[in-house]
Amino acid sequence: QVQLVESGGGLVQAGGSLRLSCTASGSIWSILSMGWSRQVPGKQRELVATITAGGSTNYADSVKGRFTISRDNAKNTMYLQMKSLKAEDTAVYYCKAVTSLGIGWGQGTQVTVSS
Repeated sequence: QVQLVESGGGLVQAGGSLRLSCTASGSIWSILSMGWSRQVPGKQRELVATITAGGSTNYADSVKGRFTISRDNAKNTMYLQMKSLKAEDTAVYYCKAVTSLGIGWGQGTQVTVSS
């Protein structure tokens, strides 16, 4: 199994920036891809961005051009750099790992954007 721990959430004004981190431990060798999803109360969890083991990335249309996903394999850490934040980006952000053993989720980190 893979354990995931997010950090970096907080309160920011609209137009500001935040960087989220997700550090993986455990069966690192089994990770196929990683990504970030977000969820607001009463709504389904939404996929924000993904990155494969080879470094290919994909983004939701709502964050293209504003968010950048990256990973540092030496640190077993994935990042989500968020710029030009909007009030509608407010959500709990979850780190996700797709592995050969199953899917793992972090505990989530709150991002609040004030308008």
